[in-house]
Amino acid sequence: MLKIHIQNKPLYLSDQVNEEINDYLHRQETLFIDELNPAGVRTMVQELEKPEYYAGVYLHKNLDELLNAFKAELTVIQAAGGLVYTEQSEILLIFRKGKWDLPKGKLDEGEDLEECALREIEEETGAQNLTLEKPLHITYHTYHEKGKHILKESHWYLIRTPKATELQAQTEEDIEKCEWVPSSNLATYIANMHASIIDVINIGTKELKKESV
Repeated sequence: MLKIHIQNKPLYLSDQVNEEINDYLHRQETLFIDELNPAGVRTMVQELEKPEYYAGVYLHKNLDELLNAFKAELTVIQAAGGLVYTEQSEILLIFRKGKWDLPKGKLDEGEDLEECALREIEEETGAQNLTLEKPLHITYHTYHEKGKHILKESHWYLIRTPKATELQAQTEEDIEKCEWVPSSNLATYIANMHASIIDVINIGTKELKKESV
C-alpha cells in the first residue's frame, strides 16, 4: 500500500482490501475507484481537492502500475531530506510557511538522493557532522505551481549527528527558524505539521526506539 497526500488528505493506493482500507470504504467521505485509466486518475486527484471528501482509495492489482499512472498525469519532482537526531534524543525541526517541518529539498541534476539529503539539511539549517544511516520512508504529496500540478516524491533518511550544533535558518527558502527538539516534546510540534511529515516523524521515532533497545 502507498499513500499520496492531496490537500493534506490521504489517498491510498492499494492492491488489496485490508483492514485499514476496509474501514475507509465504509465512510461516505471516501472516494473509491477500482478501474485504472487516465480518466480515473484525473478524477481522483480533482475530486479529492474538494472539501466534501476526506480520503481516497484507488484499488488495483499492481501497485507499480498504479503509482506510474499518477506519475504520468502529474509533473513529478524528486526531493530528499532527513530526520536528524542527536545522541541525546533531540530531533531537528524547521519552521516554514506556518508549519513545523523536516529539512528537505529538490534533487539537483547529476546528484544522487543521499547527497541531496545531506546537502539540503546543511543548507537549510547549518547542521554539521551528519552521518546518513539508512533510508527511512518515501512520501508523496501534490500541489499546484506555475500552472502545473506537481507530484512531489520525497525520499527521507535517518541521519545522526553526535550533538546539537548551532543552527542557522536559510531565510531565502522561507525558513523562519530551526530547533533541536527533545523527542519527548514532539507532540506539541506535530499538532502543526503536514500529514506527510507526521508519517515520517512516526516512522523515524519508531526506528530510534528499536535502536535504543
